[in-house]
Amino acid sequence: MTEATTPSTHHAPAMATEGRGRWIGLAMLSVGVAMIIVDATIVNVSVPAIIKDLNLDGTAAEWVNSAYVLAFAALLVTLGRIGDVTGRRRLYIAGLGVFMGASMLAGIAPTGGLLILARVLQGVGGAMILPATQSILNTNFRGRDRAIAFAIWGSVIGGMAALGPLLGGWLTTNLSWRWAFFINLPIGLFAIVGTLIYIRESRDEHARHGFDLPGFVLITAGLSAIVFALIEGRTYGWITPNQPFTVAGWTWPLESISIIPFLIGFGLIALAIFARVEANRDRAGKFFLFDVTLWRYPAFRFGNLAGSIVALGEFGLLFVLPLFLQAVLGLTAFETGMVFLSLAVGAFFAAPMAGALAPRIGPRRVVTTGMALEAIGILVTTLLVSSDLDARLLLIPLFVYGVGVGFATAQLTSIVLSDVPPQRSGLASGTNSTVRQVGSALGVAILGTILFTVLVNETTANLAAVPGLPPAAQAGIVKAIDASAGQALTTIRLDPANALVVAPIESAFVDATRAAGFVAFGFVVLGLGFSVLLPETRPDLVPDSNDDEDDAADRAPAGDGPEIPAPA
Repeated sequence: MTEATTPSTHHAPAMATEGRGRWIGLAMLSVGVAMIIVDATIVNVSVPAIIKDLNLDGTAAEWVNSAYVLAFAALLVTLGRIGDVTGRRRLYIAGLGVFMGASMLAGIAPTGGLLILARVLQGVGGAMILPATQSILNTNFRGRDRAIAFAIWGSVIGGMAALGPLLGGWLTTNLSWRWAFFINLPIGLFAIVGTLIYIRESRDEHARHGFDLPGFVLITAGLSAIVFALIEGRTYGWITPNQPFTVAGWTWPLESISIIPFLIGFGLIALAIFARVEANRDRAGKFFLFDVTLWRYPAFRFGNLAGSIVALGEFGLLFVLPLFLQAVLGLTAFETGMVFLSLAVGAFFAAPMAGALAPRIGPRRVVTTGMALEAIGILVTTLLVSSDLDARLLLIPLFVYGVGVGFATAQLTSIVLSDVPPQRSGLASGTNSTVRQVGSALGVAILGTILFTVLVNETTANLAAVPGLPPAAQAGIVKAIDASAGQALTTIRLDPANALVVAPIESAFVDATRAAGFVAFGFVVLGLGFSVLLPETRPDLVPDSNDDEDDAADRAPAGDGPEIPAPA
């Protein structure tokens, strides 16, 4: 098929800058986004079943989630930039293909190692899909229609993130956790066919060509080192070594200091050097991955800070809570998904309402209101956590939380890109997505570490107080709880001889879940503070078809475009 590279070249019924086709194209983009967002949360309720089936420990369970978001975050900027140069539709279709292949591999994985590898490959596909959809939307919609398009796109993200646990729970309970991955095959095929029909190709014809190898190495190594350190800190020791660190025959040589603080320091230094390298490549006129000048735009700067910090709490909590519900309350995967259904309902209910409120009160107030509701929902949920909790009591705070997600997510992306020139949309959307995915990966790592650390420590302390329990038995139980991410509790509870140890383990799990919940609440409150700093913007109420200035701007050469004064 010949690619359309100018506004005058179209393929009917292509997604153009006007007409019904672009809205059908938006639906095709939403299908792909829904698939990758659902897969970020669909496995959360399946993790206990995966742990039992593949004999995973707590660290491996964290990697099932974090491997996906880490690969996602590390490659978003690079692949988004490649899409601007080689074609955004081409990148989107390729990403769907990679994601489908990785989903098949995950579904048939016989071991935890192969499953984690498949999740990495899914992250690669997701990193191709997400920035391509953002760039296509930012390029093909203007004014009021752009606000509506991003509201729909954002509501899909918020709603699908919440719907994932329900779908995963139903599939795990009625079929197998493997169907949480197999389901992506027909969905991806549908999105590919629809994209070929309804979305035309677009690219930045004046973009610098090449590949930024130093930038790619630095950002990938920096992010990987930090997330690896946060997840493996419990295993290898935060300061002093718990066990030797060995990779490819090489062993960490220092016996008094763990490798973990060095990895964190290395990651931070690599990211700092990355920022400097990108600025130098930009000034030298070379191809670069990261446009540091975008951070001069207040909406872009504060929107990214708010979104990434909130993601720390959002995705971390979605990892922690299903483990508690199934281990302590004894819910099935499907029942756990039903609990999270109220979150999905809240998100779907709020997203269109956010679109209607934005022109009246401003997108910033909608985002701030949403984050405040998220904080309230997380706090109440955390306070309700107990070993004798009726899970139905969580429906109301999770609904409030979902309304907050719908309000915030539906408008935040539009605000972040509101003052970014269209020719920089690929870089900006890739950066925006990367920052949020970094927050997601760090959220799973941080809250997962808090959960398992408190769980092991509290279980050890509580079992020590059980009369007549031999130290060897105490150590064996603690090891089983640690190795199974707490899910061994369901097996321990089945034996009447273990009656005396069940309550101490449940109490430890409650304390651990609350600790993680309070940290998630703190992250969302911090993100709320940044959202207050967002500049007030309002969607253009003039339809695109009557906006001659926008049309003229669309026909202007891309490249770096006319000089646009950067806001202070």
